[in-house]
Amino acid sequence: MIKYIIRRVVFLIPVIIGVTFIVFSLMYITPGDPAKIILAESAPEASVQQLREEMGLNKPFIVQYGNYLKNLVVNQDIGNSYVTKRPVLKELADCFPATFKLAALSMVFAILLGIPIGIISAVKQYSWFDSVSMIFALIGISMPVFWLGLLLILLFAVKLHLFPASGFSSLKYMILPAVALGAQSVAIITRMTRSSMLEVIRQDYIRTVRAKGQKERVVILKHALRNALIPIITIIGLQFGGLLGGAVLTESIFSIPGIGRLMVDSIKMRDFPVVQGGVLFIAIAFSIVNLLVDLLYAYVDPRIKSQYS
Repeated sequence: MIKYIIRRVVFLIPVIIGVTFIVFSLMYITPGDPAKIILAESAPEASVQQLREEMGLNKPFIVQYGNYLKNLVVNQDIGNSYVTKRPVLKELADCFPATFKLAALSMVFAILLGIPIGIISAVKQYSWFDSVSMIFALIGISMPVFWLGLLLILLFAVKLHLFPASGFSSLKYMILPAVALGAQSVAIITRMTRSSMLEVIRQDYIRTVRAKGQKERVVILKHALRNALIPIITIIGLQFGGLLGGAVLTESIFSIPGIGRLMVDSIKMRDFPVVQGGVLFIAIAFSIVNLLVDLLYAYVDPRIKSQYS
């Protein structure tokens, strides 16, 4: 198991290098001059050129990227914000708790709703419950997050006055953003749970367990669900990793001070170090989530654990 973890961490290195190169290249070719944005468009050209020289923006692309990698590897430093002058790591550290709370709460909402609905839909295949749940799952997958968020604000905040429209200071403020962000995950988990359960409950060993007189609840939860968990865990891990990096629209709509909103504001200000650091942070977080999902496989299926060793 330890060797497997070390191997996965080593494989993470080229992923990080590839992400940094792509993001750095995109920021380099993006129109706009950070020096002019910082000093304002009316600033003298001499001042702009002096600031560009201080920031290293006049150097060739390869030199700039090499310096960025050198600071990242040697000093574990991803630069300072052009706008606030603070280290990017501190900027991300201040915003990460809000993003993590939002993603975690959305994932809990998706799991508590998606897995039970998927199980019932599989057990009662082609029933009215199955048909209705699949219709809502299709709607959940198709509906954009920003549209659902606006509808929730309009209904529950503006019309009914049940929840606040913005902020993230308490659980009451978190409900609408979590529902808006987790709705699509509910739909995906529901469909995956239903599909995986349908495949398992048709196996011979399930019929054997039923023939032995086991209660239907034991058959479904102890035997069928456990053997159907691998694809469900996979989709949950992918969804959680996506939520950590995909909360940009939700954080913008509900005015949540998270990493997504920070990156949007940084893109507008051409604050390249913050954008690069944010994308790198999300890539690492996504990779760590995938590693944890792989390790969780071993506790669900002993056959996978034997392969790790």
